[in-house]
Amino acid sequence: MNFNIDLKELARRESEQVEWKENGDDIKIAEGIVKTISAFANDIANVGGGYVVCGAKEIKDEHGFPKIQYTGLSANQLKEIEGKVTRYCQNYVDPAIIPRIVEIENPENNSTRILVFVVLRTRHAHIYRDGETSKYYVRISRETKEARNGVLRQLLTEKQEIEYFDKRTNTRATEADIDILVFRDSMQEMGLLFPEKSLEDYFSDREQIAELVSPLFVSTDLDRILRPRNFTLLMFGKKTSITSKFPEAYTILSIYKGIDRSEQTAERYTLTGTIVEQAKRSIELLNTQAYTAFDKTSSKPNQVKYPMRALQEAVINAIVHRDYEVPEPIRITVFADRVEIRSPGTLHWGVDKDKFTQGKASPKWRNQSFAYLFNKLQLAQSEGQGIPTIIRTMREEGCPEPIFEIELESLTCILPAHPRHQIIRELQEIQDKVILQKYQEAKTQVLTLLEKDLYNFRSLDLYCEVIAKLKLPHELYNFLETKKLDFSLVNPSTLINIAEILAFDKDNVPYQNMANRALSVAMSGKIEEGQIVKAVVNLKKIGEPDDVIEFVGESMLKYPNLAHNSTLLEKRATARMDKAKKCITAIKDRKSNTTTKKRASVLCEQLLEAAQRDLNLALENVENPHEKNFIEKDFNFLNELKQTYKKTSAK
Repeated sequence: MNFNIDLKELARRESEQVEWKENGDDIKIAEGIVKTISAFANDIANVGGGYVVCGAKEIKDEHGFPKIQYTGLSANQLKEIEGKVTRYCQNYVDPAIIPRIVEIENPENNSTRILVFVVLRTRHAHIYRDGETSKYYVRISRETKEARNGVLRQLLTEKQEIEYFDKRTNTRATEADIDILVFRDSMQEMGLLFPEKSLEDYFSDREQIAELVSPLFVSTDLDRILRPRNFTLLMFGKKTSITSKFPEAYTILSIYKGIDRSEQTAERYTLTGTIVEQAKRSIELLNTQAYTAFDKTSSKPNQVKYPMRALQEAVINAIVHRDYEVPEPIRITVFADRVEIRSPGTLHWGVDKDKFTQGKASPKWRNQSFAYLFNKLQLAQSEGQGIPTIIRTMREEGCPEPIFEIELESLTCILPAHPRHQIIRELQEIQDKVILQKYQEAKTQVLTLLEKDLYNFRSLDLYCEVIAKLKLPHELYNFLETKKLDFSLVNPSTLINIAEILAFDKDNVPYQNMANRALSVAMSGKIEEGQIVKAVVNLKKIGEPDDVIEFVGESMLKYPNLAHNSTLLEKRATARMDKAKKCITAIKDRKSNTTTKKRASVLCEQLLEAAQRDLNLALENVENPHEKNFIEKDFNFLNELKQTYKKTSAK
């Protein structure tokens, strides 16, 4: 096979595929080259192999970026390095490796050469032995490292030196470790239980329960005892048997009220038993976290905190694709603003990290039996659809993108809560500060929220509440002026709160004008029944009597049950009396002509009679003693007005 090596092209490649060596005549350097060659042949990253380039080194340019400097090798150096490396590849590596050797002219000095060892991926797991130790090496990023623990198991499994974990025989277990009821129920649920077959047919080393699933048991050569495979025990085993054979095969689910672990856990669950039971129980507990927040002002009023489908897929992925040889449980941690699901074992070898986090990676099996059976149980998606489903459902619900933290011994999926729920948590904190009379702290925090979203009605309501507690109408006025708040975009109930605070300072004309404008916009919108009384009370303070009479009348037509509301009746009655007073003034005015006085007299009588009716009805329906006292005083004032009118009209 001919290899046309382009050094510039190699320099642009990922560093996990290329190793640069200035020379290699030293024994230690030559041994390092051979270790790297064995790592490229093992190719745990599944990139096809790699290149060891001798006579070049990686340096930094003036901007700090990697740059290749071609130092070159003399003829003697080239011959010595080639001899040592090929000899060590034969003597120190098992199975032996024969790298391809390519000699290239030095592009920077034609009196020297560049030596390239081209290493292709093989189907073997190559071990390096130097007489004292035996080690497997792999390429991790730009470094050659010894394969240990989970990485070593990945390598040996991929090269089929050992069987995949799920299909491996559990030599410490027997048929007695299987829960017959769990097995029957699961098989029934999967549609794999057939009446013509006996339990013995399934409990054998020959019968497959499904096409892609190995027989449940293996018969040992010596004693002929049936031993379950690992997937058989974890899917259908007795709880005590699973705990004793796989002490770390359980799930811890913790729920924190805050956003970190500094607070005590509100709830903590240790989930044991079959991995199916753990999955179902985890999903059941997480169901309570996928609750809905209601926002009537939003185009999408019902908003879940997390898509239930995303939570389910993340849990199933963690259980099905975890590395069961890493001595750690699965950890599901619920915080106020996110859910973290940590699965032991890193990303399956051969899966591109970037493509994985984008949901575009080709599917790779770690535990094929688990994946197939969970799919039959309708707990898992079809092959390779779990991560894309998580990403898609989070986007569809308007949640932030999921985060995947890929480490050497674990993979964590983080699902952030929908922003609406994060705001709710902060609003609750502010509300607590108001309750504890920490008004300045509450004001500072709510202003921060309003900087992010000026038209969040909950934040505006809380700000108004704090301002009212502190009696600072000038701050509210300045805030509204500075922010140029568009009242048409604000919730009517919030506008009523704004008007109430500004109306507190009766002598300040700009405040009264702004309060009047807020109320006008509020009343032109859709006001809830419970806010109407509050709106009328404020309108009575700052508005014209006609506005009060008209608004109360419209509200009673819209909500018939308000027709007997004592507060509304009392406010309309006093508004009518205010108009009657103006009529009396017009009658007294010497400049008014006879026609005007007659018309004022008719209006005054009508207004006083209408006010009488309102007050009578209000008195019949009033429940609050304090309000009853006000109505009785209004009656006294009404009688005084009647007397004044009689005297005026008699003249």
